[in-house]
Amino acid sequence: MSRLPQKFTDWFASKGWQARPHQLEMLELGLEGESALLISPTGGGKTLAGFLPTLVDLAGPHETHGIHTLYISPLKALAVDIARNLEAPVDEMALPISIETRTGDTSHAKRKRQREKPPDILITTPEQVTLLIADPHAAHLLRSLKCVIIDELHSIVAQKRGVLLSLALARLRTHAPAARFTGLSATVADPDALRAWLAKVGTPPVPLVLGKAGAPPSIKILDSVERVPWSGHSARYAIPEVYEDIKRANMTLLFVNTRSQAELLFQELWNANEDHLPIALHHGSLDVNQRRKVEAAMAAGTLKAVVCTSTLDLGIDWGDVDLVVHVGAPKGSSRLLQRIGRANHRLDESSNALLVPSNRFEVLECTAAKQAAAENAQDSEYPMTRKLDVLAQHILACACAGPFLADGLFAEVKSAFTYRTLKRERFDQALDYVATGGYALKSYERYAKLKQDAQGMWRLAHPQLALRYKMNMGTIVANEMMKVRLASIRVKLGKRMVMGGRVIGELEEYFLSQLAYGDTFLFGGEVLRFEGMDEFGALATRAPGKEPRIPSYAGGKFPLSTYLAERVREIIANKQQWQFLPPQVRDWLSLQSWASVLPRADQMLVETFPRAEKHYMVCYPFEGRLAQQTLGMLLTRRLERWGAKPLGFVASEYALVVWCVSDLSAMIATGRISLAKLFDEDMLGDDLEAWLAESNMMKSAFRNCAIIAGLVERNFPGKEKTARQVTVNTDLIFDALRSHQPDHILLRAAWEDAADGLISVERLGAMLKRIKGHILHQALDRVSPLAVPVLLEIGRVTVQGEADDSLLAEAEADLEREASRLA
Repeated sequence: MSRLPQKFTDWFASKGWQARPHQLEMLELGLEGESALLISPTGGGKTLAGFLPTLVDLAGPHETHGIHTLYISPLKALAVDIARNLEAPVDEMALPISIETRTGDTSHAKRKRQREKPPDILITTPEQVTLLIADPHAAHLLRSLKCVIIDELHSIVAQKRGVLLSLALARLRTHAPAARFTGLSATVADPDALRAWLAKVGTPPVPLVLGKAGAPPSIKILDSVERVPWSGHSARYAIPEVYEDIKRANMTLLFVNTRSQAELLFQELWNANEDHLPIALHHGSLDVNQRRKVEAAMAAGTLKAVVCTSTLDLGIDWGDVDLVVHVGAPKGSSRLLQRIGRANHRLDESSNALLVPSNRFEVLECTAAKQAAAENAQDSEYPMTRKLDVLAQHILACACAGPFLADGLFAEVKSAFTYRTLKRERFDQALDYVATGGYALKSYERYAKLKQDAQGMWRLAHPQLALRYKMNMGTIVANEMMKVRLASIRVKLGKRMVMGGRVIGELEEYFLSQLAYGDTFLFGGEVLRFEGMDEFGALATRAPGKEPRIPSYAGGKFPLSTYLAERVREIIANKQQWQFLPPQVRDWLSLQSWASVLPRADQMLVETFPRAEKHYMVCYPFEGRLAQQTLGMLLTRRLERWGAKPLGFVASEYALVVWCVSDLSAMIATGRISLAKLFDEDMLGDDLEAWLAESNMMKSAFRNCAIIAGLVERNFPGKEKTARQVTVNTDLIFDALRSHQPDHILLRAAWEDAADGLISVERLGAMLKRIKGHILHQALDRVSPLAVPVLLEIGRVTVQGEADDSLLAEAEADLEREASRLA
C-alpha cells in the first residue's frame, strides 16, 4: 500500500475496510497515467477504484485550471447517486476537491458557472459530454483534463449513444492528449473489445484489471404448486407465491422486461396486498418527480418492494435490497447477472434471486440462464460501430465548436475504435451531406449547414445552427410522448366539467389516440378513465374496480440472446438435463417426444399438421422474435410463389407458425415444396430486398436516422414538431431520395439500422447457415405439445401489445387436450 497515502489508509481502517487488490492496482496504473478497463462484480468497490487515483492526485494543495476528471454515467440518476457517494470520503478525509454534476436537468446558470469556474470532478452523461465538445470554450475548459471514467461501459458501447460517445472521446484526446481513460463494468462477454474501445486506434489495448469474484449468487426458479401455463406473459399464476416471498424479505426488487408488464404486475401485487405493504412502481414513463420519490424511499429503506424495468438495472446502491425477483425470462445471462447484482450490493455475500417464468418455454430459458449465471458466462453485446447518421451529427458538433479542416477531422474520427475501418469516401459523403444535404437536396438552403472558406476550413453556415444543434442532438429517438394529468370533475349547472390537474407521467401518443371517451387504462399502478385531450396532453380520472386496457410501450423489449438460445436447444435435446426441470415441464417435453419428436441441438424441427380447415407449419429456430418475424415474412413470400396460399404467420421468441390453405404435408411429401430450398440462405437476397421495398420498415428506420443526422429537427427555437409532422416530412424526403439519389448516405444508414436492429439479418443468416442439412420434418395429424404456445399467439386477444391470459383459458385448454390425446 506504499502508493496509498496514510490519510487514505486511515480512512479505510475507520470503515473497517482494507483496500482491495484491484483498487490498489487501479491506483498504480492511474498514478502512472495509464488507462485501464476494470471488470469487477457488484459490491467490489468498482466506483471507488475508478476514482482512487484522482482522489490521491488531488488530495494535496492544487489549483483548479479546468476539469481534472470527467465521470460519465449512462443514467442521470446514477450520476446523482455517484456524486452523493463520492462526497462522503471527500468530506470525511477533508480533501480539497470540488465535485459537481452536469445532466440535462442542470440549469443554464450553473452550466455557465461551471464554464467559468470548473470543478475538479464533473459527473455527467454521454449526451452532456457531446455538448461539452461542441462548446467553443471546450479547449479552455478541458485543458487540464487528466482522467475520463466511463461507468457501466458494457451498457453504453452496444448503442448509438456509445458510438457518439466514442467520437466525443476522440475529440477529448485532441484537447487533452495526456488524459487516461478508465472503463468500469461488472458484466462483459468480450473484455478485449472493450479494451480496444478505450484505446486510441494504433495504440495497444488498455490494461485489464480484474476484481476478485464475489460469492456466487443464489438463484432459484419458482417451482410453483400452481399449474404453469403453456403460454402467456403475465405470470399471474405465481402472484400468491411471489407475494409471500416479498413478505419474508426485507426489500425486494421485481424486474420485468417491459413497462406494460410492470404496470400489470404492480396491479396484481396490489390486489393481493392484504397486509398493506409499501410496494412501489418505477419505470421510465412515470413522471420524474414520482421516480425520485420512489428512489428516495428505497434509499431510506421505507419500501417493502419495487416493481421496475431496466431503469434500475445499473449500479445504483438502493438501500438494503436482499431479494431480486425476475418475472418472465431474462433474455440474457449478462442481463440476469446485472439485475441480480442489485441484491445485497456486497461482494462477500450471495445475492438472492428468484426467477418466475411466465410459461413453460420460459422455464427452459430460466434454467439456461441459471446455468449460465452459475458459470458466470456472459453474453453482453459487441460494441456498435460505424453509424453514418451519428458521424453526421458529430461533424456538425465539431463545426459548432469552431472551424475545422476535413483532413484533421477525418484522422481524429479514424482514431476512435468505432470508426477505425471508415473509408475516406464515406467520410466525405457524410461531410457533403452536413454541408449541403446531399446531391438531391442541394438546392434547398435549409439543408446547407456548413460552408468552406478560402483556406479550406469548414465552418457553420449560420450562427443560429449551433442553437438548433443543441436542441436536437443525441441518439435516443423515442416515440412521441404526451403528458397524462390526473383531472378532477366538477358539475356546474348540470354540466360535467373536466379540470386539469397534476402531471402523473407520459404515454405514447399512438396509444392515447386510440382511446375513446370513458375508456379505462392502467398507468402508474392505477386504473384511470380517459376524459379527453386538451392542448397540454391527456386528461384522466381514477376509476378503481374497472377492467383496464394495458398501455404498450415501444421501448424495453429484449430479444432472446444467441447464447441462451443455444442452451435452450441443448436442454430440450439432452434428457439428462431434464432433471433440473419441474415435473410438469418434464411431462410436457415427454409428451412432445411421444406425440411428435424432439430435435437434436444442431437440428431445427419443422412440424406440419391440419387443423380447423387450415394447414399449419411450425418451426422452432429459437432465435428470438425479431429474427423469426423476418423469417416469417420471407417464408410467406416463397410459399405464395410455390402455390401454398399462405394466410398469415405469427412469431414468438422460440417458434414460428405459418398457416395456409394448401396441404403443406402433402406438398412436402410430393416434392412440390423442398424444405431445404424453403429455408435456403438465398432468401436474404432478392426476397429481402423486395420485402423491404414494400414495407414501412425502411421508412421508420430512415425517420430515426434523419432525426439523428439533423435532416429533420423535432425542436426549433420557438416551436416543436409533433411526431406526425416529423413522419410526414421524413416520408416525403425518403421517397424523393429513393427516386433521385438512391445512394444517399442516410438511405445507407437506414438500411444498416434495419438490418441490425429491426430485422436481425445477421442472426437470421447465421441460423439459416446452421440448419442447412439439419432440418427435421415431422408430418402430424394434429397439433403437437410444443406447438401449442405459438398457436395460442394466433388467437391471442391483444390488449395494446400485451395478452390477457384469462381470455385464452378456454382456447388453451382445448389445444392442450388435442395435443395430449392418445388417439
